Amino acid sequence: MLSPNDKKLEKLDPFYRPSMSKQKTSAEIISEARNALRAVGTQRPFTPRENQRKLFGPASSRTPENRPPSSFSLHASSFESSDSRPISGARLSPLELKPKAPASPSMEEEPCLAFPKPPVDPAKIRRISSARARLFRAASQGALLPDRTLPPAESKKTVESKETVVMGDPMVKINGIYLTDSNAVGHLKSHPLQLTYDGGFSEIKEQEMFKGTTSLPSHLRSGGDHGKRRSRASLCSHGSDLSGPHTRAVSKADVQEKETEIEVDEVFWNTRIAPILHQLEKEENIETICAACTQLHHALEEGNMLGNKFKRRSVLLKTLYKLVDIGSDLLSLKLAKIILALKVSRKNLLNVCKLIFKISRSEKNDSLIENDSILESLLGVLRSEDLQTNPEAFLYCMGAIKFISGNPRFLDEMISKDAVEILMNLIKQINENTKKCGTCLPNSGHLLVQITATLRNLVDSPLARSKVLSLSALPQLCTVMGQYVADKDVCTNIARIFSKLTSYHDCCVALANYSRCYALFLKLINKYQQKQDLVVRLVFILGNLTAKNNQAREQLSKEKGSIPTLLSLFHTFYQLDQCAEKRAAGAEQCQAPRPRAQAEDVLIKLTRVLANLAIHPGIGPALAANPRAVGLLLATLEHKSIEDCEELVINTTATINNLSYYQVKKSVIQDKKLYIAELLIKLLVSNNMDGILEAVRVFGNLSQHHDICDFIVQKNVHKFMIALLDAEHQDVCFSACGVLLNLTVDKDKRVILKEGGGIKKLVDCLRHFGPTDWQLASLVCKTLWNFSENITNASSCFGDEDTNTLLVLLPSFLDEELALDGSFDQDLKNYHKLQWETEFKPVAQQLLNRIQSHHTFLEPLPIPSF
Repeated sequence: MLSPNDKKLEKLDPFYRPSMSKQKTSAEIISEARNALRAVGTQRPFTPRENQRKLFGPASSRTPENRPPSSFSLHASSFESSDSRPISGARLSPLELKPKAPASPSMEEEPCLAFPKPPVDPAKIRRISSARARLFRAASQGALLPDRTLPPAESKKTVESKETVVMGDPMVKINGIYLTDSNAVGHLKSHPLQLTYDGGFSEIKEQEMFKGTTSLPSHLRSGGDHGKRRSRASLCSHGSDLSGPHTRAVSKADVQEKETEIEVDEVFWNTRIAPILHQLEKEENIETICAACTQLHHALEEGNMLGNKFKRRSVLLKTLYKLVDIGSDLLSLKLAKIILALKVSRKNLLNVCKLIFKISRSEKNDSLIENDSILESLLGVLRSEDLQTNPEAFLYCMGAIKFISGNPRFLDEMISKDAVEILMNLIKQINENTKKCGTCLPNSGHLLVQITATLRNLVDSPLARSKVLSLSALPQLCTVMGQYVADKDVCTNIARIFSKLTSYHDCCVALANYSRCYALFLKLINKYQQKQDLVVRLVFILGNLTAKNNQAREQLSKEKGSIPTLLSLFHTFYQLDQCAEKRAAGAEQCQAPRPRAQAEDVLIKLTRVLANLAIHPGIGPALAANPRAVGLLLATLEHKSIEDCEELVINTTATINNLSYYQVKKSVIQDKKLYIAELLIKLLVSNNMDGILEAVRVFGNLSQHHDICDFIVQKNVHKFMIALLDAEHQDVCFSACGVLLNLTVDKDKRVILKEGGGIKKLVDCLRHFGPTDWQLASLVCKTLWNFSENITNASSCFGDEDTNTLLVLLPSFLDEELALDGSFDQDLKNYHKLQWETEFKPVAQQLLNRIQSHHTFLEPLPIPSF
């Protein structure tokens, strides 16, 4: 006779019987368990590696007429001999008062002492390096200056007569003799003293000073120009009243310091630089010339002669430009490095960037680029030069950097040299200029293609991704996308960046939080609906954003026309896929596979977005009731086989599973559930376990309906579910057990569990997976509870062996200490305890009480080991 408690248990309904007022959903069938609604994953779209390095690849939307060339020829004549400042666009009015020549010899003797120059900004005074200072000390002691003694009378005459060059008129006065320009040069060649850049003379013999140098006249012209500027400065200061003793003393000190620095420059040039230039002009061996270039760069750096302030810079550049015609890539890199260090501008900067770009087009030169550290020089151009002044130079500079970034060996070096920061600063400048002008700047799109392609390569590095986040680069890139919607190349590159970044959780969250991105992506999808390479990445990004973020799902769905846009894209590429399939079956089979694969890739990513959106409780029911959405999914499932397109079929089935979760009156899924069940049988009989699992999950939702349960029994699908209980995959056992649980709600169908050893397989699942999967163990117990609802004898219901096994297993699993012994990690142990207490313990205790109340004997069995 049953106790009151046992009678109470007997009156309990079977687990999860559907109610007429409120049908139980799939999540309720498995106690709101895992995988009722699931986000779907997919692979990132593949970008093939370009065979040739070009500014714009073969897939570029730019026509050859509308883009800068990737191939060109460069010669020494391409460079300009002068590299002065750009000429001002404004005309200068002539001076009303012309400076006059000195009236008396007394004024000519010491113009600088009587009338000092205006004060010079100390920050602009170039410091003399320690090496140059040592050279000057050596020169002052006679180690470097020539041994030449003058007679006392001649020496005295030389000191008393200060050499003055008056350039206000074509006459030049030297030692009291007026000469024309041409005669002055000839006179100076024979003169015992050498004209310096400061307008004074140094007692160095011509043959000693110019030993190893290339051309005397060019040096004289350089010095002459400087002398002209100094003379005019002296005359302009003639009207100032600076004759005080303190001012005179300061002026003398400044002049002496300047003269000292100039003498050091002269000595360093003639002893270190000039011999190397002479060797470069005479040498014919490439290796020797390259070694000399390396030596020249070190010498210029040591002498503090790099930059654009060095007075003999034009002479040096002329020599370097001539060497470009040799055509050696190694030599050209060394020349380019020196030329960039000399801070050339305008056409020369453009041509040296073109030179490096031309060399970097060949992958064979990557080792040369790595050894010469030219990357730092290129980044220096982007960092210090003005983008608006020479945008074309930036274009070829960025093109070379893009090629270099394609080699993984350079990534760490580029990131360590702040490449990410430099590129984002350029993007920020372009955004600000575009916003200021109200329109996209000319040719800025060409540059952005190179910048974004380089960033795409850089973000493969974790350090670069962290920098992108710290710089708030994602909103800036979205801004570029919005401003250059009409430039498909720019948008495609940025989409490639986002498709990489959103594969990582932190970057995905950062982009999902930028609310403007959703409308932007939908706008681009509408504009480029036929452009597979762009839309497939945009849809992949949306799939990443909506995979684990419910707020992103809601934000996307709220954008105007979001669902219609996605369904329109679905229809477009479904039609393209069908056309490609027909061509493949016809005479044009050779052209069909590629377009078909591209269309399938878009459909794969689209079904993933729809599956993820269906997780949201406000979006899922609307999609389930949308005839167009469900129709496209079912058409795909009907025409595609899992053998031909595995991922598309699995994603489509997963989307249908998520939609079938919602039991709404207008659900198209519910209206067509029998048709869906017919389609799912194809998956059940396939050899693809992932496809089988998805089909079983859909049956788990649909089997809440009586007509689907009848279909399962009529088509012997239940036998297949029982067979799946032997699977080693826990998720497969879990889903199959859910279908069997729904079948046991109907009393007429409970007997099917005895077919094929269903009870024994359920008990085996409980034994094998129970200690690590309390949700599965709970599901097994609920199925056994429904099966034993009208039990009169436990042994006749379950069989003696399975009854004894349950009488041993259930008490051991209900022992908390024993049941949770395998969870060593504290967090994992807490999770197991929660599942054990909420999912397993209540139903297992009820099932144990029922079995014990209807069992008269117990054979001793060993406790199973976990």
